[in-house]
Amino acid sequence: MIKIKNNSIKMKEIRKKIDSVDSRILPLMVKRSELVCKALELKTKKSEIIDVKRINQIKKKVVLQSRKLGGNPKLMSKIWISMIQNFIDFERRNFKK
Repeated sequence: MIKIKNNSIKMKEIRKKIDSVDSRILPLMVKRSELVCKALELKTKKSEIIDVKRINQIKKKVVLQSRKLGGNPKLMSKIWISMIQNFIDFERRNFKK
């Protein structure tokens, strides 16, 4: 019974720390989305939305930085690709030219 209560307390502490990290990530994501909107305004053709070379550069950078920081490169790369794909979808929906 004590172990369950201890785990519950530990879980609450971990979740509080996750919430703290999330509160620092969200403003950066908002800033990134603003920059994506500015980049979209400069694009004249829908074909400019996807830049495979740029995406590959980002993936390599994420893998290298993840390793350097002691993170899981595969997980971080998948998260980044998911984020990029969501921004691509956003750009496709909002392309105005």
